[in-house]
Amino acid sequence: MTSTLQTPILIVGAGPVGLGLALDLGTRGTECMVLEMTDGVIVQPKIGLMAVRTMEIFRRWGIDESVRNGGFPRDYKLSMVFCTSLFGHVLDKEDYPSLDGMPIPAWSTDKKQRCPQIWLNPIMQSAVERQDCVNLKLRCKLESFEQFDDHVLSQVTDLESQEKFTVRAQYLVACDGIGSAVRNSLGIDMQGNAKLSYSISILVRLPGLLDLIDKGQAERYIFVGSDGTWGNWTVINGTDLWRMTILGTEEKLDLKTFDAAQWIRKGLGRDDVDFEVLSILPWRRSELIAASYRHQRVILAGDAAHTMSPTGGMGMNTGMGDAFDMGWKLDATIKGWGGPRLLDSYEAERRPVAIRNAKFSTHNWNAWLSAKNCGNLQEDTQEAAQLRAEIGARLKEATKADWESWGLQMGYVYEGSDLCVPDGSAALPDDYIQYLPSSRPGGRAPHAWLPDGRSTLDLFGNGFVLLRFEQNHSSIGSSLEEAASKLGVPLVVVQIDTPAVANVYAYPWVMVRPDGHVCWRGHQIDDPESLIKTISGH
Repeated sequence: MTSTLQTPILIVGAGPVGLGLALDLGTRGTECMVLEMTDGVIVQPKIGLMAVRTMEIFRRWGIDESVRNGGFPRDYKLSMVFCTSLFGHVLDKEDYPSLDGMPIPAWSTDKKQRCPQIWLNPIMQSAVERQDCVNLKLRCKLESFEQFDDHVLSQVTDLESQEKFTVRAQYLVACDGIGSAVRNSLGIDMQGNAKLSYSISILVRLPGLLDLIDKGQAERYIFVGSDGTWGNWTVINGTDLWRMTILGTEEKLDLKTFDAAQWIRKGLGRDDVDFEVLSILPWRRSELIAASYRHQRVILAGDAAHTMSPTGGMGMNTGMGDAFDMGWKLDATIKGWGGPRLLDSYEAERRPVAIRNAKFSTHNWNAWLSAKNCGNLQEDTQEAAQLRAEIGARLKEATKADWESWGLQMGYVYEGSDLCVPDGSAALPDDYIQYLPSSRPGGRAPHAWLPDGRSTLDLFGNGFVLLRFEQNHSSIGSSLEEAASKLGVPLVVVQIDTPAVANVYAYPWVMVRPDGHVCWRGHQIDDPESLIKTISGH
């Protein structure tokens, strides 16, 4: 007879998104269990860039310093080089500073960070394991599940002992990746373009490479040949690990005939440099969004819900936003103060963001392929040099949004969310590059430094926060506190007397959700109880 374990929330998959959701729940004191069918060791790191918003989320979870100090050299310059090969001709170069040389933007507490998945996963796993209310089970495979009115029963196999057990949970969250078995079991379709292109990634060990080439340090070297852009060489750890990605067709990259060493030598542009191939991973570039993010008590997140081209680095970062949006809603539902519409809002808020980010990523991918008429690109002639300069300049301009997507990372707004009360103000332009901080409902509450050294972002996370900027003795705060108390909704009022912060927020009263998004702002309130019911999903 199999044993039955009980947990409020069962998370399937311990990649960054699954671990992130477990961390969010753990920091809120809500029990959960995480199942991961592997031993957690990352062989082929697919992730390297932590976007600014993700670093803000990590700050909330208390792992931002660990990620910043994960091991990537802080003096390594993160430029973009367009070239024919590592030892070949340079077409152009977009100079970017190192992490130490990169300023923190005025609108955030953090800047982007490079932390390859070989370091990120262990950092997140260690943080999860420190959470008393999180039960992480490695080498355990979800075999099947069945939904009932008030719970989900899952059948699980311990792959080490081959013992089987049952997990009874109130909710199951699928963070099990692109080929999600959970999503497939539910029969949820993926909509969009399944075949933007085919690629193969090769993990390469090549110590001392930067001492051999004349192109300097770079985050990425993009290869352009006679047929246009054909691959790229990306930094992993800043020393000896690199990833070479080959772009092509399914036939061209057939593993049966694929010669990794030959492609690496093409990328190097020389045959006399020693290297070691560590792993090879074929993959398909796609733009796909799940038709639904939820079926009764089963919810999708991360790659199980959306896939997008890695151009722009938004895949995992979009998934981390999923976890941050879902975490407080599950917590509120389990603890009883979240209303029946709270979990419904997850899809309504996050699916449009995934569609937006995937579209942007495809735009970036097309920009990578914009090099045309490259026939004599590698010749040592004046005409070829002129052609290289022209193509390089066009590529540099076309791909700029890929490297400077501040508006994309920070500017998403939960337009039309049932949890956010519109105030009639016009939507801000959705500019992928420029980010304009605003307290408009649905958007991320602006960062501003407080006199005690904290950021306004540090005020958010546990329940709702009502920011009060006016000086008079209005009863708005007390009336909303009373209404929240009546419904059991956690709410605190924070008085801010700093004019510079008040100017950023622009309204005398601003309500912020546990995930740091504004849900109401105004000068007065006519029905406090109705507002509290709205923002808490009642």
